[in-house]
Amino acid sequence: MENPKITRHYLQSLLAHQEREIFMALFLDNQHRVLLAQKMFSGTISSVEVHPREIVREALKVNAAALILAHNHPSGMAEPSKADCDITLKIGEACRLMNIRLLDHLVIGHGEYVSFAERGWL
Repeated sequence: MENPKITRHYLQSLLAHQEREIFMALFLDNQHRVLLAQKMFSGTISSVEVHPREIVREALKVNAAALILAHNHPSGMAEPSKADCDITLKIGEACRLMNIRLLDHLVIGHGEYVSFAERGWL
């Protein structure tokens, strides 16, 4: 994962054509090398239940310094929902308490994506 474009393409290849919402995390070291790419939660065609505690717990287990979140929208539209924004804020708060940097949250659609970092939301 040498740059954001490679990371985005990797996540798009995993998530763009899933029939259900999948929420995953890339756990990174201090040099932003991937320690673990983990599918954290699976949901329905329109939602996924995400638990910030489980994400932080996994980050601590692998001694991650940073993370990138990603999930898909099976509808194909990548525009984040209010729930997407809310859970990102909660995960970001939990990560800050543990000195883990949340670098981005990508929402993947069909041929499109939204990056919270690119929009200045992180």
